[in-house]
Amino acid sequence: MDCCVRTFATLALGAVLAAPSVQAADVWPTITVGTQEVGLTAGYMFSHRLTELHRTKQHGPAVMPSWMMTITDPIGDSWYRGQVSLGAEMVYLEFREPLVTHGIGFTPRIKYTFVALGRLRPYAEFAGGPFWTDLGGRIREQANEFNFVLMGGVGLSWFLTPQLAVNAGYRFHHISNAGTAFPNLGLNASLPFGGFSFYF
Repeated sequence: MDCCVRTFATLALGAVLAAPSVQAADVWPTITVGTQEVGLTAGYMFSHRLTELHRTKQHGPAVMPSWMMTITDPIGDSWYRGQVSLGAEMVYLEFREPLVTHGIGFTPRIKYTFVALGRLRPYAEFAGGPFWTDLGGRIREQANEFNFVLMGGVGLSWFLTPQLAVNAGYRFHHISNAGTAFPNLGLNASLPFGGFSFYF
C-alpha cells in the first residue's frame, strides 16, 4: 500500500510539473455536457467512535480512482451556479487497527460543481455501493465481510490547464451491512484527501 501512495504522489507531482505555464485567462475550463473526467484520489482515514459500543479505532490509507461525465449545462444564475456529473468510483481501503485488513468496493457517484469562481471550482459529492472487507466478522461492530459504503463530502478543484485540475477535500465514510446481519453498529471515519483529474 505504501508503494501505491508513493506512486500516487509521483503521478500528482508529475501532473503539476507537466502543466504548461499559461496565463490565468487560458486555464478557464470549458466543461460542457458530455465532458468526461478521469481522476485519482488518495487520503487517510481517521475513525469516529460515535457511541460507547464502538471500540474499534480503524484507520489507514485510501485510494480511489474514478470516472465521471458532465450531464448538465450550468444551472442557476448566482453563487450556486453549477453543473451535475455522474460516474463511478473504485474504493480501496487498508485498515491498520486492530489488525491489518483490506476493503474494496464499487460506488456510483454524483457530484455538483460550482462554476462561478472560474478556475477554482468547489464541489459537493455523494457516493455509495457494495463493499467487501476481511475486517468484517473480526470486530464487534460488524458481522459480515460483505457490506455497503456510503460517502459524502466537499472539495475544491484548481485548474492548472483547461484539461487538468488538482483536487483537495474531505469525506465522511460510513460502512455497514444494511441490517443483513448482526451486530451492525457500522464503522465511521473522516477522510481528508488530495488528487487530480483529467478532462476530455
